Amino acid sequence: MNDNSLKVGSNEMELVDFRILKQEENGIYEGIYGINVSKVREIIRVPELTELPGTPEFIEGIFDLRDVVIPIVNLAKWMGITSPEGVEKNSRVIITEFNNVLIGFIVHEAKRIRRISWSDIEPATFANGAGSLDGSKITGVTKIEGDNVLLILDLESVVQDLGLYEPNTDEAPQTIETFSGLALVLDDSSTARKIVKEALSKMGLTVVEANDGQDGLEKLESLYETYGDSLSEHLKIIISDVEMPRMDGFHFAANVKDDERFSVIPIVFNSSISDHFSESRGKEAGGDAYLVKFEASSFYDKVAQVLHAHIKN
Repeated sequence: MNDNSLKVGSNEMELVDFRILKQEENGIYEGIYGINVSKVREIIRVPELTELPGTPEFIEGIFDLRDVVIPIVNLAKWMGITSPEGVEKNSRVIITEFNNVLIGFIVHEAKRIRRISWSDIEPATFANGAGSLDGSKITGVTKIEGDNVLLILDLESVVQDLGLYEPNTDEAPQTIETFSGLALVLDDSSTARKIVKEALSKMGLTVVEANDGQDGLEKLESLYETYGDSLSEHLKIIISDVEMPRMDGFHFAANVKDDERFSVIPIVFNSSISDHFSESRGKEAGGDAYLVKFEASSFYDKVAQVLHAHIKN
């Protein structure tokens, strides 16, 4: 499913355009949504499902996909949407993988794959016409043809709300190695920034936060104004998400590594995308490590390893 033609530092993403239809008094409203192709394993027809007693109505059941049992979530039901009659004929299941978890989502139509620049994606402050879906479940919005608006869905947040996935923040080593200095953390999710900030604070680091790649570059410029050419002695590490409006993590990293003022500062990607291609792209962009959100023990170990290498150099 994944297309590997995107170049590192291009600040582009590919997403699957899918639709959720809503029956209204005056007709049918078509909600337009997207999900990053990097999180999509495959798209299939709705299979025969085994119901799970005692689960919410929007969890349709489970099915076996090549010896892996996958839960299936009906997005329309979860959003509180009344679907038009007959939508089942075009319905599809988008099989996703993120945070090393496989989950299927029933949508009314899977339209096409779009390539969009992150610079054309604005942070979402609200989600008009999205049923019960609040703005916190949307990571960004972008205009498409016909002045239509496509909403980029934050499926990780949806799945957390369903109780199907919880970040592993507790399995930290009994003894956490401590360091001194600053860390720059980039993530468009305030929840993710909070988790990473708490972990880095336990390691003795003072955290500077940025909400996307553009903001991250501005924070670096501000830090350089304060510390000048000695910045790398103070800013010990950068932890960056990959998917962010305006400028993604790979494009941000490429800019950092091309600037001799910042190029020696190590970058660790911390992303929900758990495919090997993204990990490879992270290395091409200049990343020193690629972590999948959020396993505490792996996070502490890898960050400490990168910090030691930086200090040694």
